[in-house]
Amino acid sequence: MEENLERVHQFCLKERREGTLTGVVDVISFDSEQIFLETTQGMLTIRGRELHVSRLQLELGEIDVEGTVDSFVYTEGGSYGRRQKGGLLGRLFS
Repeated sequence: MEENLERVHQFCLKERREGTLTGVVDVISFDSEQIFLETTQGMLTIRGRELHVSRLQLELGEIDVEGTVDSFVYTEGGSYGRRQKGGLLGRLFS
């Protein structure tokens, strides 16, 4: 039985240091200053300092982020990750 559930995009940030996101479709790229994600609500760029992806479960659409978060920027449209051979994970394992 195949489930076709709409993934709800939600972001919970605690003290600008720990965040949990749902509704993540793909991780495009990340480093200690920026995390670039495709979400069900558009592309999301998280900027900050000492950023770290502490948990990633793309099959559930979830990611946990640690570090000092300075900004979130959403941009509409485009599935950048799909144009780039499946995003970060696809490029790593190809």
